[in-house]
Amino acid sequence: MNVHIQQLDNTYSDQLIDMILTIQQKEFNVPITIEDQPDLKQIESFYTAAGGNFWGAFIDGELVGSIALVKFDERAGAVRKMFVKKEFRGKELNIAQELLEVLISFCRESGIDAIYLGTVNILKAAIRFYERNHFVQVEKENLPARFPLMSADNVFYSLIINQTV
Repeated sequence: MNVHIQQLDNTYSDQLIDMILTIQQKEFNVPITIEDQPDLKQIESFYTAAGGNFWGAFIDGELVGSIALVKFDERAGAVRKMFVKKEFRGKELNIAQELLEVLISFCRESGIDAIYLGTVNILKAAIRFYERNHFVQVEKENLPARFPLMSADNVFYSLIINQTV
């Protein structure tokens, strides 16, 4: 199976919404709706126009994973919308790793020195993934002032990309 990663725009909103809501609601029972995530309907204005980006992983034309970057400061960004469909997870296809590497490369090229993320403590595999990738846990009160908080998140991480920070 060949994994193809590409930038996404608003034409992919419906596919993204379907994939992400299925994972959030059905797999992890997170009580979240599309109304709580209006950014998924405005990828270009919410992510791209501000200096961030949104990527999707495809196998045979099917969207199987996503990751996004919200640039919230001159040299800092927030990782958002990192999802991989259950049947495509794991080291065999390595989709999450490839998506993260695309995001980090974009940050290096764009002069973003640090990335931050929030997640939920029940997502144990996600937490292990971030820690394996050298993300360091950060207390909520030590996050940058402009970090875009999500109400559900209760565990936070940072990764220094360029050592100028």
